[in-house]
Amino acid sequence: MTAEQISAAVMNSVHRAGLVEVEVSARHVHLTQADAEVLFGPGAVLEPARPLSQPGQFLSQQRVTLVGPKGRKERTAVLGPVRTASQVELSKSDCVELGVDAPLRESGDVAGSGSIVIEGPCGTLELKEGVIIARNHIHVTAPDSVMFDLRDKQRVSVALLTERPVVFRDVLIRVSTRFSCKMHIDFDEANAAMVKGFTLGKIIR
Repeated sequence: MTAEQISAAVMNSVHRAGLVEVEVSARHVHLTQADAEVLFGPGAVLEPARPLSQPGQFLSQQRVTLVGPKGRKERTAVLGPVRTASQVELSKSDCVELGVDAPLRESGDVAGSGSIVIEGPCGTLELKEGVIIARNHIHVTAPDSVMFDLRDKQRVSVALLTERPVVFRDVLIRVSTRFSCKMHIDFDEANAAMVKGFTLGKIIR
């Protein structure tokens, strides 16, 4: 049995126990192709630095600076591939430091959300909407949704198994054949629960 097969078997057992791996998502930016070209130059392509846990997603080599009324965040990560709408995902602490007013939203729901200025090496972009605090959520594969008895857009609670146990309520379920089964939280949430290293959460009905 290969290392990948062993890992898959272990995670399958974890999921059967009603547990999900928890990942911490730092502040980052998603860009449209047009906005990427404003920041990085005509014909710019997001260059992968390393893959992320979700299939097809990657951390790019490019970085940007976020500029708000009260501060700046240098070398902010840009994730690829490009999207149909640009989006900036921040924690509440980031918003306070930058002086940005951002709503708690599901990723992709950017209508009427916060604004910010993004600086790149080749240009500056005034994003009039697109800044959100991402609602914590669990990406679930179609087979795992059957195992967990979960449905898309369902809300559940999750107890993080850490030194300082915290129960997150109203956690959004997102089911897709494109996903890898992971829970995503931001750094504020991770710090509150003292998350470090490999962390599991127990899904509560």
